[in-house]
Amino acid sequence: MERHFDEELKDLNKEILKMGVLAQEAIFKSIEALKNRDKNQAQEVISSDRKIDELELVIDERCIDLIARHQPMAGDLRFITMSMKISTDLERIADLAVDISQRVLELSDKPLLKPLIDIPKLAVLSQEMLNDVITSFLNANADLAKKVILKDSEADSLRNLIQEELLNEYICKDRNCIPRAMPLLLIARHLERICDHATNIAEDVIYMVNAKVVKHHPEKLGNGM
Repeated sequence: MERHFDEELKDLNKEILKMGVLAQEAIFKSIEALKNRDKNQAQEVISSDRKIDELELVIDERCIDLIARHQPMAGDLRFITMSMKISTDLERIADLAVDISQRVLELSDKPLLKPLIDIPKLAVLSQEMLNDVITSFLNANADLAKKVILKDSEADSLRNLIQEELLNEYICKDRNCIPRAMPLLLIARHLERICDHATNIAEDVIYMVNAKVVKHHPEKLGNGM
């Protein structure tokens, strides 16, 4: 029975990885669609979101079934319950990729307001954070999860830089820029929110591995973690 339970936990691990890969692909494709102002690629991200929604339901059902049948304790219980929370964050990350793609559709027929410099940087950071946090989950690596959390302030700074430039250099100087500036403002916000969700997952990984709550307690990220 114990061996069968271990195999089921491995299967759950694989489902989380699959969902993480799909979320990463959605972010990448949405930003490529923005760079190329590619309506088809943006629409592809929107259409494929259903797969991620369905996978979240599968993971939730699997977790509930594992708890009901095996009544796990300690680390196994934390792993299963955190898997449910992580799948929710991954689904929301995918939704934000959809939101970016919808903004791309709004911009696709308009001249580009300015060269894209900081938004791609924020996109790369969001993908790095998501990749690292999925790796930290799969390997039960709390140290890597901590590094993800510490990157969140960089995401906030980039988002703020983008907002200040669009507001001060474009919107405030020429209100005719608003239809082209607002979607870029929202894309920056969506990317920063993706980083927030990666941070949420990292906090859950630390709890899963160390049974230590660091959410709302950044002081607990010290060396004694």
